[in-house]
Amino acid sequence: MDTWQELTIEVDRESEEATANILIESGCQGVAIDDSADYLGQVGIYGEIFPEVKQEKQVRITGYYPDTVDMEVVKAQVHARLKELTEFGLETGQVCLTQQELAEQDWADNWKKYFEPARITHDLTIVPSWTDYEATAGEKIIKLDPGMAFGTGTHPTTKMSLFALEQVLRGGETVLDVGTGSGVLSIASSLLGAKKIYAYDLDEIAVRVAQENIELNANMENIQVATGNLLRGVDIKANVIVANILADILVNLTDDAYRLLKNEGYLIMSGIISEKWEMVRESAEAAGFFMETHMIQGEWNACVFKKTQDISGVIGG
Repeated sequence: MDTWQELTIEVDRESEEATANILIESGCQGVAIDDSADYLGQVGIYGEIFPEVKQEKQVRITGYYPDTVDMEVVKAQVHARLKELTEFGLETGQVCLTQQELAEQDWADNWKKYFEPARITHDLTIVPSWTDYEATAGEKIIKLDPGMAFGTGTHPTTKMSLFALEQVLRGGETVLDVGTGSGVLSIASSLLGAKKIYAYDLDEIAVRVAQENIELNANMENIQVATGNLLRGVDIKANVIVANILADILVNLTDDAYRLLKNEGYLIMSGIISEKWEMVRESAEAAGFFMETHMIQGEWNACVFKKTQDISGVIGG
């Protein structure tokens, strides 16, 4: 195959993950996301030099299709699915679709040059699996090969999840990773001292990719990955539950999270657009949690909730 077909969608940031999923389900072989919010709040933290980027409300999501695919059919299907998103309460804004053909080499490997080692937290650095990288003393390396359909671990929602894990893990914990995707949060949990990690994702492809990434990193035998719909049917008691998924889905796991967390356990939730923050907070508090930490980066929110009878150390306690 010498050529591929590229379909790019401009859509409101709130519908980013849902739109990417629509492209994957329509038959694309990979997705790339261009989001100006990825650069917010990053200047000078670890000495990086970032371009001056104005935050836009919309993001650009590009899907790559084999040249044998009828793109007129795909565009009609994708357009219809995008209209349905508003029925689920997601804002799409003014949707714009563009299409072009390109040589395979233009995307199959060239995207990798934009994925470089990135120091995410004080201890954690994400490193592309194809890159030679020498760690400094105390630096914990997460090797990752996300492919085109999964994040590189540098999106604000993932960064805040990693910060939260670094905040709560002290060693020896059992962790449940809901919607594991590339597996980055499970790998980080192991590096930060968790004893057992159980990772779940509804998408069988994500389960496979997560397992492949786990195998790129040494001493990750304490991570188990399986197909699962949130925490339904799970009976493993945990010290920490982490979920970096859409806000509309997060509200469906708070009750199960409270059921499975041990007393003094933590629920970390990320992927929450600003407009959905209060909805997620109310769902967690209704389940019995108390909020300990609230993080904001651009339009994205992440939070750490605690299951505890001692509210002196939580917000409002």
